[in-house]
Amino acid sequence: MQDLHPGHTGLPATVTRAPVRERASWALYDFANTIFSMNVATLYFSVWLINDLGASNTVYAVGNAASSLLVFLSVPILGALSDARRRRKGWVVGFTIASCLACAAIGILGQLTLPIMGAKTIDGVVAPASWHPSFGAFGWVILAFTIANYTYQAAQPFYNAMMPELVPPEERGRLSGIGTAVGYVGTIVGLLLVSPFFGGNLPLVGALPAGFINTLHGVFPFTSHGGRVSTFVPTGILFLVFSLPLFFFCRDHHPVTEKIPLDWREGFRDVLHTLRDSRKYRGALPFILASFLYQDAIGTIVSFMAIYAVKAMKFPDGTETTLFLVLTIPAIFGSYFAGILTDRIGPRRTLVLTIMGWIILLIAMILAPSQKGFWAVGLLIGLIFGAVPTAERPMLLSLVPKEEAGRFFSLMLLSSRAAAVGGPLIWAATVDVLEPSLGTGVAYRAAVLTVVAMFAASLLLMRRVPQRA
Repeated sequence: MQDLHPGHTGLPATVTRAPVRERASWALYDFANTIFSMNVATLYFSVWLINDLGASNTVYAVGNAASSLLVFLSVPILGALSDARRRRKGWVVGFTIASCLACAAIGILGQLTLPIMGAKTIDGVVAPASWHPSFGAFGWVILAFTIANYTYQAAQPFYNAMMPELVPPEERGRLSGIGTAVGYVGTIVGLLLVSPFFGGNLPLVGALPAGFINTLHGVFPFTSHGGRVSTFVPTGILFLVFSLPLFFFCRDHHPVTEKIPLDWREGFRDVLHTLRDSRKYRGALPFILASFLYQDAIGTIVSFMAIYAVKAMKFPDGTETTLFLVLTIPAIFGSYFAGILTDRIGPRRTLVLTIMGWIILLIAMILAPSQKGFWAVGLLIGLIFGAVPTAERPMLLSLVPKEEAGRFFSLMLLSSRAAAVGGPLIWAATVDVLEPSLGTGVAYRAAVLTVVAMFAASLLLMRRVPQRA
């Protein structure tokens, strides 16, 4: 997606500040989409498939990789179309509605095509003796997840491209920071609002009155069984509800009204040209490659951390919700301090320290002998979690001319999506190959070692990236 510089897009040299209602509605979308990101992509879906239904790690990894591959293949084309016509909102609205519907479909198809499992906290339902979790048995659910995850991810670049039309350049960092902070709040609120559908309780609070839970089940369809399968319909509804302000109050400020012919191949040519041009700027290509590796590592650990807690650390069923709720809180403060650190010591040093921190903490997670040790490591991971996105944007801006920043950010987006294909598949293969012979604990800890290797490789590449103001 091209950056909205006047020389690139014909926007006015001075962008006026949009009304508060429009800026707030834009930021609230971060709140909405993190509800999906946490409840589906991180917390409930993988544990439901692998722990409750007995699927292999590979089943989940294939769905995750397929959605990322679709983003990688389609975003250059859609981005070129959006840039040519300067229309962003329609793409955000369309992709969001599709993601919400597909998210709800996970819960519906999960109850219509698969055994009702993982609901022991509600009604004691157990799997039928004849159930065999073959790859084909999950076909419809994996398809729904792939569509939901793809459309969720595909909306992000169009959403980000709306920001420069809302505030002048000197205020973009502030608005972006507000959106990030609101997103973390959305993570917490989403966990609290959906948790009652899973186990009839609230994290850190306990069981809720039976009458209230029965009312929730009556209002929200396909939730009466409880368990993880009942969280997907409410998540889709909440994602849609909190997206409505953007639907109604945001707009495209400078759309091109006339029809502009578009060469669909141009988007891919732009990617290749940007990759070629990165060699002109010292450190840009090594940094993009380093970003590919550390984004792959972070995406992999986020996707599988919940199942690691349940399978390797033996967290009681359902307590992973409380775990992720608590671990989100230090991320709010850590992101703020990472911004201060970036301003004081520079983005490169901040990134290097953050990557080193990830390596140390993941090794500590492998060695953690108890759940208390895992809690301590998790809290520290939460503290550094927001440091990478905080530092990498100014890092890239220090390496390339500002008038070319847009296409390099687009390249990094594609790089992160391509990375999201490999890491989860490597994790899944490691676990599925080692678990039968070495046991669950060893297999999952070995998978974490593959993530450590990705971080270490990115750290080596960062040695070729210069430190600049």
